[in-house]
Amino acid sequence: MKLHIYGALKTYKSRRPLRLHMPGHKADRRSFPLFRDAALDITELSFSDNLDSPDGIIMQAEQYIAAILGAERSHILTDGSTVGIYAMVYAAKQRGGKLAVPRNAHKSVYNACAVLGVEPYLLKNNEKEGILLPPTAADVEEAFKKEPNVCGVLITSPDYYGNVADLQALRKVCARYRKLLLADGAHGAYMRFDADEKGAYAGNFADAWVDGAHKTLPSLTQGSILNVRDASLEPDLAEGLNLFRTTSPSYPIMASVEYGVKFMAERGAERIDALRRQFAFVKTRLKKRGIRFYEESRTLVLAVDFGGAGLRVQAAAEELERRGIFPELEDGRYVLFYFSPLTPLSALNRLERNVAAVWRMRALRGGGETAPRYAAGIKKFSYLTAHTLAYEYVPLSEAVGRIAARNAGVTPPCYPIVVAGEQVTAQAALALERAPHTFGLKEKTIAVTKIGGRE
Repeated sequence: MKLHIYGALKTYKSRRPLRLHMPGHKADRRSFPLFRDAALDITELSFSDNLDSPDGIIMQAEQYIAAILGAERSHILTDGSTVGIYAMVYAAKQRGGKLAVPRNAHKSVYNACAVLGVEPYLLKNNEKEGILLPPTAADVEEAFKKEPNVCGVLITSPDYYGNVADLQALRKVCARYRKLLLADGAHGAYMRFDADEKGAYAGNFADAWVDGAHKTLPSLTQGSILNVRDASLEPDLAEGLNLFRTTSPSYPIMASVEYGVKFMAERGAERIDALRRQFAFVKTRLKKRGIRFYEESRTLVLAVDFGGAGLRVQAAAEELERRGIFPELEDGRYVLFYFSPLTPLSALNRLERNVAAVWRMRALRGGGETAPRYAAGIKKFSYLTAHTLAYEYVPLSEAVGRIAARNAGVTPPCYPIVVAGEQVTAQAALALERAPHTFGLKEKTIAVTKIGGRE
């Protein structure tokens, strides 16, 4: 495959140049020996193009990516999918003051709304087996009917647990009401190349969407893509990127995004097919062993329900790590294992053996948690209004009944348990108290509103 960005970096390295430009490590292998590929880490030079206004190798890479993904325009991102979310919310802001979002939208969606002054209209999420499901087309249509100022919906599909929204039905609703359909597809970049789930790929339906290349493609962390299907959005999306993206993008990350997409175009389908077949065998054998997992997942994720079976979930995850098995996360009920087209097939068999062994451990019995790590609060103020009020931090034990001034949630999966403007419930406070990693808290204290305006 021809790699425009990586090829230029390799050529530059081979010239053994005098690096009188940033970055400061100068690719000095004596003083900077820990990073052997530092010679590929450069800045904007005469030959290396500029991500802000590409007209050379970056432009060529983005054109190929767009053609592969079925987009009118694709933007390589080195800030993760977050900057693409900000750009989409910015484009939505130009078309209305409110945006429909699922309750379990990523924290970046809520943050972008707060920064840009967009009121999030929280859509109904049904729940199954302790996991929030994507909003339905009927839920979105109800939002459009109730709130004329809702300019569109920013849907998460797929989500952390492998749920996929009915994007085809959502497309019809958005077309009927002339509203935007934006998609956070960060967990589904590989789906474009998956014969079984290609039809559910966000790019088939969304006006604009993000692909988190680093999550499921062979790309470096923070590598992502903002894709545009509706060309009329391009000026506002580009302006949004100009406002929020870094001015010091990583060339190795850019090169890895180009590589990841092109690798998948050449070899992704066959690798996913082989992985899916092996994955199906593993799930069948796990069921026969009586091992519970979330069966609604349509992506390459296995969520084992240790908590639902009465096992101590954190202890189960720790035991797996002791055995050399490192999951993506444990959420108090499930332990999630993420696969990609580069996962060796042998890894699935090893995982199966170890999950089965841990499942049988009597020492882990008792104390399993089945309560979900989310809790819908009671809305008292609008989201934006809550951000204007004076606030204070109080211990979680004293926050029940108070109004949240800022979002607070569990990371990962990085969506809020408490949304600003909601009354903190006992369930929410307990969920935050139990979570090992959170956002929006300071040493087990949470921001709650005080009476009156900002101090």
